[in-house]
Amino acid sequence: MCGIAGFYSKNNLFSKDELINMTNVIAHRGPDADGHFVDNFVGLGHRRLSIIDLSSQANMPMFSASNKHAIVYNGEVYNFKEIAQSLNINLKTTSDTEVILEAFEQWGVEFVNKLNGMFAIAIYNIENKELFLFRDRIGIKPLFYFWDGENFAFGSELKSILQLKFINNSKTINYNSINEFLHLGYIPQPNTIWNNIYKFPSGSFATIKNTHFEIKSYWQPENFIENEIHSDYNKTKLILKEKIIKSVNYRLISDVPFGTFLSGGIDSSLVTAVAQSLTNEPVKTFSIGFKENKFNEAEHAKKVASFLKTDHHEFVVSQNDALEFVDDIVNVFDEPFIDSSAIPTMFVSKLAKKYVSMTLSGDGGDELFYGYGAYNWAKRLSNPIYFHLRKPISAGLSILSNRNQRAAKVFNAPCEKSIESHIFSQEQYLFSEKEIYNIVIQSNNNINLNYKFNHKRNLSKVEIQSLFDLKYYLKDDLLVKVDRASMKFSLETRVPLLDHNIVEYALNIPEEFKIKDGVQKYILKEILYDYIPREYFERPKWGFSIPLSFWLKNELSYLVERHLSRESIEKYGVLDYKIVEKLKNDYFSGKDYLYNRVWALIILQSFLSKH
Repeated sequence: MCGIAGFYSKNNLFSKDELINMTNVIAHRGPDADGHFVDNFVGLGHRRLSIIDLSSQANMPMFSASNKHAIVYNGEVYNFKEIAQSLNINLKTTSDTEVILEAFEQWGVEFVNKLNGMFAIAIYNIENKELFLFRDRIGIKPLFYFWDGENFAFGSELKSILQLKFINNSKTINYNSINEFLHLGYIPQPNTIWNNIYKFPSGSFATIKNTHFEIKSYWQPENFIENEIHSDYNKTKLILKEKIIKSVNYRLISDVPFGTFLSGGIDSSLVTAVAQSLTNEPVKTFSIGFKENKFNEAEHAKKVASFLKTDHHEFVVSQNDALEFVDDIVNVFDEPFIDSSAIPTMFVSKLAKKYVSMTLSGDGGDELFYGYGAYNWAKRLSNPIYFHLRKPISAGLSILSNRNQRAAKVFNAPCEKSIESHIFSQEQYLFSEKEIYNIVIQSNNNINLNYKFNHKRNLSKVEIQSLFDLKYYLKDDLLVKVDRASMKFSLETRVPLLDHNIVEYALNIPEEFKIKDGVQKYILKEILYDYIPREYFERPKWGFSIPLSFWLKNELSYLVERHLSRESIEKYGVLDYKIVEKLKNDYFSGKDYLYNRVWALIILQSFLSKH
């Protein structure tokens, strides 16, 4: 796991000193080594976190045996030993980097289809002055780029690209991204908060030569949705279990100590149970709890750890502890980002780094196997009666209790073409498109997410909602959160449930195997119960969240005063203070479900104050 940065300019616009700055600001991603390569066209920079082959021979930039190509790379490719056997060459290292580079040299861009892992790769043809970039299928590893038609730059984090003076001095805010952020809580691919800086698309590769820049897709989940589904439940469960075991086993490949994040929920418990079944020594497990007991899942994690006989470590967080990271969120994520579970993720990463350099996480289970409340709403609103009567139902619920008022927000859906983002937004307690139009000054209400995809099989509304989450929420929120929070402490985190073989298989598991008799993630839970008794999990789902609504009214109330005052709002001129004031009054007068809207505005205003 590492950090990469670089540029391409035939005008020799950028310097080696700037390249060094690009890697210095992401030193947290790779504290073990750094390296740089520069010629008249290209700069390649690298920061290394040593996980596989700890020797200096595996440092980057690395050059191919022919000296024709150079590589910088972030991530891990787990099947590199199998690929190495196919290459039939003598390797100088035991690292996956060398295998990737030689595979590219033998097979060209098609080599990427053979990789199983998480990666952001830059390979430069030194002779032809051609640069290639690749990002993994799911988008586990981050990659940003700048392109103005002549000059190109890339980096693992936005802050890296902004070290280039030409880019930093001319950057302007993308105001459409503000609308998307307020609606979703994150800025979805391909946009960032800055014009001309983009998120490199997952499952894609690019070529840059002279002033020609082209991106091509090599993998998208919708392309693996088949006409036929896996109709035999027992066979499906067996195959899925085998794929999960193989994936976890791949991700235990490491030359450094490792552990797992264990929240006590379904996904992390399954990953931990499988990992423990594959190793002889007790797996190190890490969990976070909260002193506010309602949100404290540490006891559940401890029970699971005790049953599995892991080497368990926990840390209980208070409001005062949270202050350590609250003000740092904008710096860590580089753009507005609302997911407050980043705070406990940073805590658990800080704890884990004291003992290990690599962890496994359970991300992906909810999206692939329907663990969110959004899927119940998708099914509900797929009923033509509910959908056509959604406006009067919403009006009726809006005069009742807080719980019903929240449901009223979900029922108050716009036209069917944007139903998926609306359900997600209101499930997350965020702003509807109409609310954004009112609160953002001169908003053009432009939220255009391209989530209508071609696929062979007619999908249910639940399946479409899941595909939306897989392509947006998972990639641009959850995986971003895990990457930045863990890499802040130089900790690698791997996600076994997002092996592309599992994803492709899960896309064709029928809905009734995922939600059965009201039980969500049914088939995944049944696999888990092969390892741990089901009674350990017979409780409501809380998720890896913090008691944000309570904290905002107590220890964190200073954030409301600092960022949502009339002076602050009018200073930046993005939001209508009258609407903000009403939102604050409603929240503090008892409408607790508005807390995430308040938090979103705090994050936005905090970002504007720094930039």
